[in-house]
Amino acid sequence: MAKLMFFASLSFFFVTIISSPFLSTAISQCGGPCRDLNDCDGQLICINGKCNDDPDLGTAICPKTPPPRAPTPSGSCQQSGTLRCGSQTYPTYKCSLPVTSSTKAKLTNNDFSEGGDGGGASSCDGRYHSNSELIVALSTGWFSNGSRCGKMIKIKASNGRSVTAKVVDECDSMRGCDEEHAYQPPCKNNIVDGSDAVWSALGLNTDVGIVDVTWSMA
Repeated sequence: MAKLMFFASLSFFFVTIISSPFLSTAISQCGGPCRDLNDCDGQLICINGKCNDDPDLGTAICPKTPPPRAPTPSGSCQQSGTLRCGSQTYPTYKCSLPVTSSTKAKLTNNDFSEGGDGGGASSCDGRYHSNSELIVALSTGWFSNGSRCGKMIKIKASNGRSVTAKVVDECDSMRGCDEEHAYQPPCKNNIVDGSDAVWSALGLNTDVGIVDVTWSMA
């Protein structure tokens, strides 16, 4: 009788273990809950309570969650797109860095006369200009939808010389490679495009093509 009761108790114990939902042999997939290795499917292992790839085996079964994008630093300007010109692709920009009392820029040379490499007439007044005028075109972001048309800016070169010039045009950072833009690529977002007179006043040689300057509102 004692032996019969013992085996009956033992049978009840094993039935309880097998039928217990807590100890279920259900398999968890990627990211599923787990307590140990046996709870995870295939080569997955239990890491921090979730089934995941085994770093020691280097498996790549589970999809990877991309790292969060870093926030855009304050005062920065991100590329807005690209423009293809033949076999070349150029970045395009809607913005420029904020204007300060000493805004860093690249000075380039522009021919504002009709038929010159500036393309169409100036955006501000629809006219062509003599290169003897102290005038500039600004990158799209700095041009600010024409709000700086007719405004005077002060440009300073690294040689210490400075000049005041009038904004008459946009150096388009979004479009280019067409007749309106003399088939030139889009401007970068940090361009002050000056006439011959601007370069001369700064004591710079236009053959250099591009030089570092700073500028501010006059």
